[in-house]
Amino acid sequence: MAPSTAAADPLADGRDAFRRRAWAEAYERLSAADGRAPLAAPDLERLAMAAYLYGREERAVETWERAHRALHEAGAVGRAVRCAFWLGLTLARYGQHARAGGWFARGARLLADSGEDCVECGYLLVPSALGALEGGDFAGARAAFAEVAGIADRFADPDLVALSRLGQGQALIAAGEVAAGTSLLDEAMVAVTADEVSPIAAGIVYCAVLIACRDIFDVGRAAEWTEALSRWCAAQPDLKPYRGQCLVHRSEIMELRGEWSAALAQAQQACALLAGRTVDPAVGMAQYQRGELLRLRGALSEAEGAYREADRWGHSPQPGLALLRLAQGRTDDAVAAVRRVVAQAGGDRVRRARVLAACVDVSLAAGDPGAAREAAEELGRTADGFASPYLRAVAAGARGAVLLSEGDAQGAWEALGVARAAWQELDAPYEAALVRVLTAEVCLLLGDRDTAKLELAAARTVFAGLGAAPQLARVDRLAGRVPGRPPGGLTPREVEVLRLVAGGATNREIAATLVISEKTVARHLDNMFTKLSVSTRSAATAYAYRHGLV
Repeated sequence: MAPSTAAADPLADGRDAFRRRAWAEAYERLSAADGRAPLAAPDLERLAMAAYLYGREERAVETWERAHRALHEAGAVGRAVRCAFWLGLTLARYGQHARAGGWFARGARLLADSGEDCVECGYLLVPSALGALEGGDFAGARAAFAEVAGIADRFADPDLVALSRLGQGQALIAAGEVAAGTSLLDEAMVAVTADEVSPIAAGIVYCAVLIACRDIFDVGRAAEWTEALSRWCAAQPDLKPYRGQCLVHRSEIMELRGEWSAALAQAQQACALLAGRTVDPAVGMAQYQRGELLRLRGALSEAEGAYREADRWGHSPQPGLALLRLAQGRTDDAVAAVRRVVAQAGGDRVRRARVLAACVDVSLAAGDPGAAREAAEELGRTADGFASPYLRAVAAGARGAVLLSEGDAQGAWEALGVARAAWQELDAPYEAALVRVLTAEVCLLLGDRDTAKLELAAARTVFAGLGAAPQLARVDRLAGRVPGRPPGGLTPREVEVLRLVAGGATNREIAATLVISEKTVARHLDNMFTKLSVSTRSAATAYAYRHGLV
């Protein structure tokens, strides 16, 4: 029998792996082939892209440089310029803006010297268009991206078509033309999901569209495209760029849907995946999201560490850190933080909207209803401008809280009713439960104790299932319960475990919720079963309901 030659041709294997988008295999086999004999320019381009998508950025830059030189020497100006474009874009993504600018300038000079009319002329307009967008010249950015689109359409280049639609959409949204902008973003995404564009362009479009959806508080569109991004990443297991950001977006959607344990796991996975990165904005996003979930569960010291990490990676820790300070009783620090962030946001509606709801909470806690009302009214105007169901729900809840603080029970009841309906429509159980607590306070103000008890009981069930310890304590205070004296001789921690058991949580989910080990959960269960003289989780659940613990 002749010896096998399956592994004898690394170049053929590498090309095949590249076609299959098996980026690790493509990188390794093409690298092996390059070690035997220097690769030709087309294979250098494949190796550079595989290296980038496998998270080997330095090797990608080095290989694109080699491909650029080889193509330039061969007189293939257009392809050489395209290598310069991807080089510049990669370097800019990782903070090396001077080198990036140098490569963009080299590409422009080569095109000018050659006099060629080629699609790469459109690619080299993208950096200046992005500069106009980032500099606040939205009209200029729109015009520049329209010029890019004209070239992209003339040459029928899928990557450039997608990038031009993306840029036009971003510019329109930034200028306040949200409906027209999102239509263009969706058009760009159609090309991506139809697999018409290269993996690098696809990743750029996915991440930029999701950030745009977050900026306009379009959680429905964000959830839809996040799911599409998740499928795209799953089909390429070796993919390194974009995966961390995908996990963060998934975590945000899971948080809104009340899947906190899974959301925290996704955020922590993103942090682990991105560990060791030197420059990547997704690291700060992942740490901030982790901090948010920990704060909501009452793990305040761990949340503070996560917010600090987010700040270290260039992601603002606000408004989460201000709300953490409020939870710690440091109200003055919270007030100073939210006021500073609102002031620094200037006329940026998105940045202001992200902190205004926190400003309402902090101002009410600080006994400043005037500042709270001002923030709530601005939030309402912003919500009307964006036509976002999510932002309208936030604004209605903030207005209800302000009216409650002013003693306007009827006005508060109406505003909170709008907020509750919106949160239920968005399938956001935690936010809906927060509105129930405020509604209970309205009922208490009106003397309707029965309805208040019903609202608090419903909110408690949600908070217990989520492990929202601070809100459970708030419900207990409103219900007139005395913390620290639970029935059956249970400790406060055992009560927390019992409530989660009653909510159907597994030992693993309880451990994740309370940030303890599964072994510790098992010990609490043994102690609790002994104290209550029960032997099953269902019997313990029945005890919890009989004694009003859930």
